[in-house]
Amino acid sequence: MTRLHETGGVQWAGMALAFRAAVGLGGTGDLGVTTVLLLLAVVLLGLLPPARKGWAWSLAIAAALAGAGQALLPFAASHLPGWGVVIAIWLGAGMLVAQLAERPRLSGVLGRLQGLLAPLVVGATLLWLWEVTVRALDVPRVILPAPSLIWERILRSTDVLWVDFVQTFVKGALSGYAIGVGAALVFALLVDRSDFLRRGLLPVGNFLAALPIIGTAPIMVMWFGFDWPSKAAVVVAMVFFPMLVNTVQGLAATDAMQRDLMRTYSASWGQSLLKLRLPAAMPFIFNGLKISSTLALIGAIVAEFFGSPTRGMGFRISTEVGRLQLDMVWAEIAVAALAGSLFYGVIALAERGVTFWHPSQRGR
Repeated sequence: MTRLHETGGVQWAGMALAFRAAVGLGGTGDLGVTTVLLLLAVVLLGLLPPARKGWAWSLAIAAALAGAGQALLPFAASHLPGWGVVIAIWLGAGMLVAQLAERPRLSGVLGRLQGLLAPLVVGATLLWLWEVTVRALDVPRVILPAPSLIWERILRSTDVLWVDFVQTFVKGALSGYAIGVGAALVFALLVDRSDFLRRGLLPVGNFLAALPIIGTAPIMVMWFGFDWPSKAAVVVAMVFFPMLVNTVQGLAATDAMQRDLMRTYSASWGQSLLKLRLPAAMPFIFNGLKISSTLALIGAIVAEFFGSPTRGMGFRISTEVGRLQLDMVWAEIAVAALAGSLFYGVIALAERGVTFWHPSQRGR
């Protein structure tokens, strides 16, 4: 998308389709006139070379996209989507993302907010395309509800979603994550000290990590009951071995010259661990923490499919699918995705503060 302004064929084709669709919509009153004007603004602004435009042009393109998208929704509801207009808006969104990517990076908090603009535009465009497509094609709600319906269901069911969030994420995922990660860190230190554990038990642990959650979850439910402890046990089993492997690899990341230097200082194993090996292992440890953060929520939700009290994200998804309430299912999925993304983001921020010296964090 960043090179569309260099190869104008796709842009001119999109402009032609958009203009043809706009002419067809132009006779429907003020809304049609607004659509035509906003469409032309989107196309003309999108065709301008991004390198010559500043933040004012980016803001103008964003306003034109928002206005054209809002004006198009009533036509989509009337089975007149104007796919040329949709293509033009999509091209305009691509041009906006290209301009945002080429803007000089600001410093401080503004720079971090600037880094969020492009993914926010892409996400908003995808949601808008989802809404327009579902409305225009009259897709049944039991197959795929529109984002607006999902948002309405979230607003109507905040109490139920909160109870499910606490049951699954706070009690099941977070508790299992803390236990599994803590146990993996302790066991990694033991493996690092013992060749027997490294050569004997670590391969067995890798084998156990490959066991499918569908097979282990019912066993955990039988062992620990239907409440959150069984879900936490599943999470522990899922996050323990990825965290263990990353930590062991991180502890072995230092080279021989660094270890020899610590020995010349007469450093003990504990001093060498705290001063050299553990700091060097932090990129690997945070890699394991980020991988485990996604596995924890997945494990807690899937475990609830095999038995849980009358609350929880997995329980709600399985029951509402049976009742064909797909808007509630998507509402639970949206809450889970938001919670998992925030959890991952918190760990990524902590990684940036702890491993600021690592090359992977430079230039961010």
